[in-house]
Amino acid sequence: MTHSIAIIGASGYTGAELIRLIATHPSFEIAALAANSKAGQSVGAVFPHLRHLTLPDLVTWEQIDFSEIDLCFCALPHKTSQEVIAKLPKTVKIVDLSADFRLRDPEDYKTWYGNTHAAPDLQKEAVYGLTEFYREDIKSARLVAGTGCNAATGQYILRPLIQAGVIDLDEIILDLQCGVSGAGRSLKENLLHAELSEGTNAYAVGGTHRHLGEFDQEFSALAGRPVHIQFTPHLGPFNRGILATAYLRGAADAVFETLSAAYADEPFVQVLPMGETPSTHHVRGSNFVHIGVVPDRRAGRVIVVAALDNLCKGSSGQALQNANLMLGVDELSGLMLAPCFP
Repeated sequence: MTHSIAIIGASGYTGAELIRLIATHPSFEIAALAANSKAGQSVGAVFPHLRHLTLPDLVTWEQIDFSEIDLCFCALPHKTSQEVIAKLPKTVKIVDLSADFRLRDPEDYKTWYGNTHAAPDLQKEAVYGLTEFYREDIKSARLVAGTGCNAATGQYILRPLIQAGVIDLDEIILDLQCGVSGAGRSLKENLLHAELSEGTNAYAVGGTHRHLGEFDQEFSALAGRPVHIQFTPHLGPFNRGILATAYLRGAADAVFETLSAAYADEPFVQVLPMGETPSTHHVRGSNFVHIGVVPDRRAGRVIVVAALDNLCKGSSGQALQNANLMLGVDELSGLMLAPCFP
């Protein structure tokens, strides 16, 4: 059976990544592509690297006939996404890549994003899209909220360790570097080549990064008590990838065994041999996560490092993995591309 797919927000980085992945999917066919600012253009004109594909031209999302669509990916900015999704037919399954439905409490959304949610009923309906931990809920969901890419990376390290009780919950430090594509495709002065290259910088320092809302929500629910980690993101002078380093109080052997057991049957999450650390080079363009555990020189402390591709496993690949579950096809479909190296 072939499922008809629409992508709203197809002219951004995550939209292009969805097209790239779905192009090799055995059960999905792209029936509609929306990008209001570029409506009327071909995909090849907007993304020359996709010129070889036979695809529908870009239209406005209002022009899509959703009676012919099984599932829609919504790759719009936050706030815009909730307004559009609220107008889509209830018969269409939706995977949202924005931040609009990640936080369950409307007050939490207002705190972190600065505006009142326009679709609170949908916010309550949405299932959090971290596939490995919400797989069964995702299978029966109509609306899935993709995670933040930084939030996903940190959670792959920390969720199993918090649930198993093998680390000190009050001493969690997460230091993270993200490639510039994580900031989206819109023009920003600080993302100009001359401003960004040959350097790096911390941003949202001191607890202001919006993905902390996801960390607070997910980690506190797991622990049954408030958990507030210390988190500092850095903007790296590279296009793709996230490298997250967690500094933890806990026994290295217990941390390694817990992570190894948690991901033993997960096809996309690989725990490296003890003492090895991952590189963004080794997951680039793929849906894989690599995790490494290294004992600290001080007894009772451990360092855990995770790498993933922010556009794939951190966003569009995760979205496709969830869509596979929602439509009852093989979860791995369209996602077994090997990483690009070098």
